[in-house]
Order: sequence, then C-alpha cells, then structure tokens
Amino acid sequence: MSNRIIERDELSTLLPHKGKMFLLTRLVSYDIAAQQRSLRSEYDITGECLFYDPALGGVPAWVSFEFMAQSIAVLSGLTGREKGEPPKPGFILSVSNMEIMIPVLRAGTTACIQVQEDCRVESVFTFDCVVSLNGTTAAQAKLTIMEADDMSVFEKREVNSNGA
Repeated sequence: MSNRIIERDELSTLLPHKGKMFLLTRLVSYDIAAQQRSLRSEYDITGECLFYDPALGGVPAWVSFEFMAQSIAVLSGLTGREKGEPPKPGFILSVSNMEIMIPVLRAGTTACIQVQEDCRVESVFTFDCVVSLNGTTAAQAKLTIMEADDMSVFEKREVNSNGA
C-alpha cells in the first residue's frame, strides 16, 4: 500500500477529465498490488465545483457517484502506469445500491472517497465505494466499470442497406 499523497497536478496525468469536471483534489493512499485493489482520495468542496448549488450551500450528494468513478479511473491509471501502459478509457456500466445519508456536501468540507475492487471479469470491474464527510458516511454505492483498450468498440457504426 502506498501512502504517498498525490496532488491535483499529478492526478491530472491519470485522469482524462479536465477543468471543472476534474473532481479530485488529492490521492491519499492506494493499493494496486492487492487481490482487491483499493484507493482513498479527497475532494475539497468549494463554490468553484461544477455541481455547486448556491441554494444548497454545497454539492448535492448524488454527485458522489462521479467522485467514485473518477477515483476508480485514477486507480486504473496507477495500475496501468505500474505496467508501463497509458491510462485506459473507462465507462460506467451501472451504479447500484446507491444510498445517500447526507443530502448535501457542504462548501468548506472535504469529501473522502474510498473505492475497493470487489469483482473483476476480464475488462469489467465492480467496486464498493463510500464517500464520507468527517468520518460519517455521506453516500455509498456499487459501481460497475468497463475499461477499453480500443475506443473503436464504442464508435457509432453505420447500418448497411439491409438493416444489419
């Protein structure tokens, strides 16, 4: 397990998101060597967040699934970097069992994101994820992600004249 803190600038090399869609402040710890890979990251909630709602004074907790997904993407990027491979694109296939215990992640707080791999079948991974504030669970969910080596799998295919 690595406890080396990785700040935003280095994180940006592991994640395709840019600008306000980049929703991680730092990586706190990770383990890519374990049978079930895991990662702990943080996001400082501010009014600059793309999802900030002034009427709520923070970010709606449903956004937690994106914090979770980006943390998983960083874990994938770290795993690839260890193997000398570039980051692979990933896609959320499902968000299941989402529970929200704290409806708003208030500005001035830090969301702590924990993701742990639960299951792996070829390029499809399931992760147990928790977002907490000050040690209290704000949201939890199970995310199923698919990594792709080749983006052409997802490109729109033209239908030929016989409809196939």
